[in-house]
Amino acid sequence: MTGVEGLAASDTVTADGRLTDLAELAYATASGRERQSESLDQGKAFMLAAAPWGVPAAPERIPYPVAVGLVAGAHLVPEDATAVAYVQAVASNLISAAVRLVPLGQTAGLRVLAALEPVIRATAAATKDATLDDLGGCAFRSDLAAMRHETQYTRLFRS
Repeated sequence: MTGVEGLAASDTVTADGRLTDLAELAYATASGRERQSESLDQGKAFMLAAAPWGVPAAPERIPYPVAVGLVAGAHLVPEDATAVAYVQAVASNLISAAVRLVPLGQTAGLRVLAALEPVIRATAAATKDATLDDLGGCAFRSDLAAMRHETQYTRLFRS
């Protein structure tokens, strides 16, 4: 059988703890309480949205990127296509926020997304051979701003 067909609730790639470890690593790399919460909330929502198509068993705390990878892998979606779609979704979310915050407009937002297509594909390709040892980055000021933002009383966005 292919994909998630034939998967029982007890069948899971967490048997040796690798998926759980990956989920915990993804959770730990999200800086700040709200970014961690956002990633877990989006992961849970993604698993619920994908449920009609069938999803394998997953850790209760599954960050969004891990949920996407788990479901894509279970459905045998090629890694390259999954990476491009994931990077495009991240870019689309940022553009959506800009459309709501600045006088950009939806058509202009779509033009920005179209213009980013080569960058999206290049980013996905550049990370093709990456391993967990390559995971990391530094956005120190952004992380500090996000942590400060999560304590604000009035905000337009959660994080």
